[in-house]
Amino acid sequence: MTIVITAVFIIGYLFIATEHFIKINKAATALLTGVLCWTVYVLGSPESHEVGAKLMEQAADIAGILFFLMGAMTIVEIIDAHSGFDMVTAILSAGSKRKLFWLVGITSFFLSAVLDNLTTTIVMVALLSRILPKREDFLLFIGIVIIAVNAGGAWSPIGDVTTTMLWIGGQITIMSIIKILLLPSIACAAIPLAWVSFRMKDGGEKIQNKNSRVLSPYEQRIGKLVFFLGVGALLFVPVFKAITHLPPFVGMMFGLGILWVVTEFLHRKCDEEKRHSHSVAGALQRIDMPSILFFLGILLSISALQSVGILPSLAIWLDRTIGNLNIIVLAIGFLSAIVDNVPIVAAAVKMYPLSQFATDHYFWSFLSYCAGTGGSALIIGSAAGVAAMGIANIDFFWYLRRITPLAVAGYLAGAGVYLLQIRLF
Repeated sequence: MTIVITAVFIIGYLFIATEHFIKINKAATALLTGVLCWTVYVLGSPESHEVGAKLMEQAADIAGILFFLMGAMTIVEIIDAHSGFDMVTAILSAGSKRKLFWLVGITSFFLSAVLDNLTTTIVMVALLSRILPKREDFLLFIGIVIIAVNAGGAWSPIGDVTTTMLWIGGQITIMSIIKILLLPSIACAAIPLAWVSFRMKDGGEKIQNKNSRVLSPYEQRIGKLVFFLGVGALLFVPVFKAITHLPPFVGMMFGLGILWVVTEFLHRKCDEEKRHSHSVAGALQRIDMPSILFFLGILLSISALQSVGILPSLAIWLDRTIGNLNIIVLAIGFLSAIVDNVPIVAAAVKMYPLSQFATDHYFWSFLSYCAGTGGSALIIGSAAGVAAMGIANIDFFWYLRRITPLAVAGYLAGAGVYLLQIRLF
């Protein structure tokens, strides 16, 4: 059974990677892969009710991620409908392409530490789509955004789901993880940024906002209000989680509800067409549902691999075969580019209890770095990459050619900085 499920996952993975050649939408392939993995699991198991219970348990976590994604995408759409991004794009458009490149990279790095890498990716894709008319430039910038947000999320307890898992589980503490991972994360993002910037052909031409339009003073005020309210709603999500300990999607839905009420009030006297286009109801019709379904299929597939025991077995095999702890953690980072880093970290937590490695042991912080940044090596290796692939329609092999070498170089550079820190201090 495990062999069949693994084969189904690999075949589905190949179909997703070759979407542009076979002309089949990756969302359809991902959905079929996820459903087939669970179907093989239940048909090959004598306890179908137990499999069904595992699926429902996994479905709760998946639903939370999907609701979070839908909420974030809807908030971004609402801000965009009110031209709220014009203020930001005006600042970004004021310089050359190289200056924009560094601004985007640095902003993505630090913003993902405050929000998280998934939300930051959604926001940055929305911004860049407005100011980069050339598709090749747009894709290159998004590739760097993926590297930067994953690196930025690794050193913050709320920046990446795996770091949050280790923080909640007691494996790491806030100040310790920030202190020890900040420099490695900077190196991980800075190496690709510097290399691309050095090779970038920049004639000094100004970046133009291709979607800009003339707004009245009233529309500008409304746009700024909705922008700050929407960004405030996104920033409030980690605060809400820290206060209530509820899943992040609850905070996202709270922020969306507030934004919905405010926009309905602002446009209560407008005609029906304008009210609808500027409302959350209209934004929900514009969000990219195939991307959300693609996410659903990927998460279903990964959850099946975890539930059947393939991922925990893989972690144990690594431990027995390699032996060296540093190499194992580096391998886990590369493995997270193929399958989701969450179940891999969950398996590692079960393999290495706190009785073996105490809180803030260097193993946990190194695991946080590698699992958080190693996924950048492939477009479907992280939540940020999967979201960008769906929203911006990025080709798997384009990313493999143009971004993967940069991501791997940054990943290894950051790991080197981390190990040097451990040796020196």
